[in-house]
Amino acid sequence: MNAVLEDAMAPAGGRVALKSSDALGWRGFGAQVLAIQAGRHRIAGTAYHRIGVHFGAPVRAHCVCDGLRLARLQAEGDADVVPAGLDGVWTDDADCTVLSIRLEDAFVHEIAGQLVRNPDTATIQPRLQMRDARLQHLAWALRAELEAGEASDPLYAESIGTAIAVRLLDAAAPPEARRAMLSPRQAARVTDYIESHLDGRLTLAELAALVELSVPHFKVLFRATLGMPVHQYVVRRRVERAKTLLLDGHLNATQVALEVGFAHQSHLAHWMNRVLGVTPREIMREKTARSTACADPSALASRDR
Repeated sequence: MNAVLEDAMAPAGGRVALKSSDALGWRGFGAQVLAIQAGRHRIAGTAYHRIGVHFGAPVRAHCVCDGLRLARLQAEGDADVVPAGLDGVWTDDADCTVLSIRLEDAFVHEIAGQLVRNPDTATIQPRLQMRDARLQHLAWALRAELEAGEASDPLYAESIGTAIAVRLLDAAAPPEARRAMLSPRQAARVTDYIESHLDGRLTLAELAALVELSVPHFKVLFRATLGMPVHQYVVRRRVERAKTLLLDGHLNATQVALEVGFAHQSHLAHWMNRVLGVTPREIMREKTARSTACADPSALASRDR
């Protein structure tokens, strides 16, 4: 069953939260992985927009929402989009699992205002069994953050949440905001700021404000200019800084992780292995081997042979 994200304090009603973003510090949006029992579920309207993405085995379902009626075979990646205030009834023939995403109305309204001249004309429309490859890709990225079992990077999650809202908004960016790339001065200002704040919590809003752009347009221009998304660039720079600090040998892995903005050593190890293909321990072992070889030239010559 899709689009089932009630208030966290509401009764379960045949729905059990397996994973939740409640403790991850996400702002303006959230997500849960829900196990849902077969049967009929009436869901009251909420103050936020809801997106439910089905995953796992296909399930036959019947939905009624805002005058829309649909009997379907719900397959992996199919999504129901329910705007704020709408209620509905979902009936499933078997148990199923759903990624339920919450978008706060203020969060969506802010993004809409950055995309169009009149944000009141940009609305999220109700959709049943929406099949959209890009939305599914974003949903699975958010699901991976929930299932990672470790501290989430708020900047990365914020990027995904913003992209989901943009994807669902029926709006176009204003012509004056459509520029191909950041200017050299803008790019330098942003990257210099990132370098000097790697140990802190960076947000898209503060980075976009540096160059007086909206968050959605800043993301597009940053990627066009630097060749990668903002969160990926920040993580890469943190990892590269961490490698330099590890090779310097003045700090241990835990200290290095905190110095470059990771929550803990395992968080650093995860991203270092993902970006560079090596772990902090392997880098420190390499440093020790190099130091030993420099102290004993014969050992270095023997290794080279």
